[in-house]
Amino acid sequence: MGEDGWNGLSPAARARLHAAELIVTGPRLADHLPDLPAEKRLWPSPFRDLAEELVGWRGRRVAVLVTGDPLWYSAGALFLRHFAPEEVAYYPHLSAFQLAAARMKWSLADTETLTIHGRPAEQAIPFLAPGVRLLLLTRDGTSPKEVAALLAARGMGASRLTVLANMGGASETRIEGTAADWSATAPDLHVLAVDCLGDPGAAILPRTGLPDDAFEHDGQLTKRELRVLTLAALAPRRGQLLWDIGTGCGSVAIEWMRADRDMRAIGVESSRERLALAAANATCLGAPRLDLRDGRAPDALDGLPQPDAIFIGGGLSDQVATRALDALPPHGRLVANAVTLESEALLGRLHSAHGGTLIRVSVSRAEPVGRLRGFKPLMPVTQWSLTK
Repeated sequence: MGEDGWNGLSPAARARLHAAELIVTGPRLADHLPDLPAEKRLWPSPFRDLAEELVGWRGRRVAVLVTGDPLWYSAGALFLRHFAPEEVAYYPHLSAFQLAAARMKWSLADTETLTIHGRPAEQAIPFLAPGVRLLLLTRDGTSPKEVAALLAARGMGASRLTVLANMGGASETRIEGTAADWSATAPDLHVLAVDCLGDPGAAILPRTGLPDDAFEHDGQLTKRELRVLTLAALAPRRGQLLWDIGTGCGSVAIEWMRADRDMRAIGVESSRERLALAAANATCLGAPRLDLRDGRAPDALDGLPQPDAIFIGGGLSDQVATRALDALPPHGRLVANAVTLESEALLGRLHSAHGGTLIRVSVSRAEPVGRLRGFKPLMPVTQWSLTK
């Protein structure tokens, strides 16, 4: 149901509500309902508990009212985790994204659609880049100020923000401003449209291949050139899970999570100091859901969900490699980097036993030499990778 209430529902949706024995809804939508014979209940808090309540009502005709399209950042996916598809019928309304795109006169196919409702606003950071248009489902009236601060801190204070509140209803509201000077108070129920614009001369971070100085670190960092090669071998795909063993400052796990939507990563690290660095980097660089674990592999890997890819950046041993190989599903990817002679020899044995690809990478960077410049080599790195 939308802000247009009962009259905005399709005849089929109204018929199902008339036939329902039980209607579950929020207070705002309940006010739009006519007098119906069904018993009415309000959504539980937290909302995810509703799925368990619905299981207890199996066999009854139950209708759940939510706003917009239930299968677009809404309750529909929750129900499909508890019920077979044939047990559920959906009657979508126009989504908030569709309404917002129409108000902004933006092509929805050319616009990024995200949610920060119930999620950290920093999740939007990887999508903030000049020329990008975003539609954001927000948490409440404070969200535009939070997003404006994220933009301004990243050299995009010129970005235009538009609050679109209560779309389709009598109290529809539109508020506009720029990220640099945003001070407006927004209604809690709104979509935030962001037209990302870079400030003149601002250094904008790329989506992948972040420079080394984007990370806080203690010197133990997978350097940019090797990080790009490592991510290419890990081959991130939407929604997949990475184990980053010996995560250090979190650079590989963070780049993995920035690579696509809904990416997940678990970083295992035995140094509390480096875990703190990884946590700070994850928040600043748009991977606030990076799951950091204090421990040493292989023991720290016990009980972790099955990964789609594994990176061993530290703590390499026969035991860790064996545990990683055993954990991977078919088509899972494993990448291990080594800089010491002992670790390099181990990678040679693993390559001989299991196949895959073994490469040695040497990188030199131009550095000042007095008044002139010369190439300064980084430590060579040996990399073993394979697909199971």
